[in-house]
Amino acid sequence: MQNKLTITSVFTTYESVNDLTTIDKTLCQSAKDILKNAYAPYSNFFVGAAILLEDGTIVTGTNQENAAYPSGLCAERVAIFYASTIYPTKKVVTVAVATKSNRPNPSSKPVSPCGACRQALSEYEVKFNSPIKILMMGENGEVYESQSVANLLPLMFSSNSF
Repeated sequence: MQNKLTITSVFTTYESVNDLTTIDKTLCQSAKDILKNAYAPYSNFFVGAAILLEDGTIVTGTNQENAAYPSGLCAERVAIFYASTIYPTKKVVTVAVATKSNRPNPSSKPVSPCGACRQALSEYEVKFNSPIKILMMGENGEVYESQSVANLLPLMFSSNSF
């Protein structure tokens, strides 16, 4: 007998950052502001991440490239690992991801976290048994909102998997 499993991901879209709540605007601005610290000499694709913790603390991170590509780290993982190191007991509430490139035509399309970052972020959703909202934006224009990492990573692998 064969069955089908259908998985649907749902996102809320906003025309711009201006349509967000005050705290989400602040978080997105933090992600954009930190872009200047990204180290992306190979891809010229700059990513900033800002994480809101349950007590209102904001932690940021940027992508850090390396000539040996696998040795670099994405902004989302830099930020989440730093947050977990400094504030190990504080729940992660929201992650904002901002991107910028040095290409002639800047992208207004939001960019989602890569698979490795989705998996790393999912660890903290499971750790705190609480969804983490993800806000994604390009250099300008629309913002995509996911209410959880699980929405970005259906059938995610976690400690609950075994």
